Amino acid sequence: MQPIVVDAMGGDNAPSAIIEGVRAAIDLGIPVELIGDPTRLENVDDIVVHAALEIIGMADEPGRAVRTLKDSSIVRAAERVRDGHAGAMVSAGNTGAVAAAALLRMKRLKGVNRPAIATTLPIPGRAPKILLDSGAMADCQPDWLHQFARMGSTFAQVRYEVTAPRVGLVSIGEEPEKGNQLVKAAHQLLADDSSLNFIGNVEGNDVLSGDVDVLVADGFTGNVILKTLEGTAKFLVDQIITALTTEGAAEFGAQALSHLAPVAAELNPDAVGGAMLLGVNGVAIISHGSASPIAITNACKVARDMVERDLVGELSSAVITD
Repeated sequence: MQPIVVDAMGGDNAPSAIIEGVRAAIDLGIPVELIGDPTRLENVDDIVVHAALEIIGMADEPGRAVRTLKDSSIVRAAERVRDGHAGAMVSAGNTGAVAAAALLRMKRLKGVNRPAIATTLPIPGRAPKILLDSGAMADCQPDWLHQFARMGSTFAQVRYEVTAPRVGLVSIGEEPEKGNQLVKAAHQLLADDSSLNFIGNVEGNDVLSGDVDVLVADGFTGNVILKTLEGTAKFLVDQIITALTTEGAAEFGAQALSHLAPVAAELNPDAVGGAMLLGVNGVAIISHGSASPIAITNACKVARDMVERDLVGELSSAVITD
């Protein structure tokens, strides 16, 4: 297969963590190449490096940065996929810039109104859930949410082999009449679509525990859900560790932590590699800004699998069904 191109300059731990993760992926037999400023990369040895001398920072305004920093690692990575030199791109850099670069360089799939970021939510002991959009489009229209549902359902089938994924529309109540005008209009579109296994509205308390596989929301709501989950998880983990390591609880704490360790491993976002940008003409994975080498390696694994399973082709077919 064509190589996967990885942005060496993106993320809080770049470039050292990126290089380490890429090397581990190559050791697994995955063809991976780096793109970035060669003068800032150390210990790359025989890893192929494509030069890109500019860097889009995490705080840069995405649209402006993509338009002005044309020799940035994010933009050049998207161009390599567009031009057929790479099968997929991976970046832990500025999320908005990755989405913008992929959209402007790779272009949208035919029939797609807007792309969406699909984030995997690990659930211990069961198949993960897919949340989209988790940040690409803050303001949406009903037909966009309808397409998000189709793309999310297809992604769940291709990546996790879920049969007839249960699709839920995030709202403030289960009843069809609950929600704002956007949700009410989108609900009707999803309910009328026989290609979807639409189960109706789902509330915030269904995000992790509900019987739903794909959660559909506008990018504003989806991103708030995602950041709330991340913050809550970190807070609870910190509190549990503090309680179990206090004086007098050491013996019990050690036993408890040993039982909690497998659960923590399943919940670790590094295990899923990153979020998938759906709706562009290429495979694009956006890893967390603090991605570790393990996250980069896993992102490369997912990128390889999605190329081999023709995710882009499956999404194209799902969007254009009429």
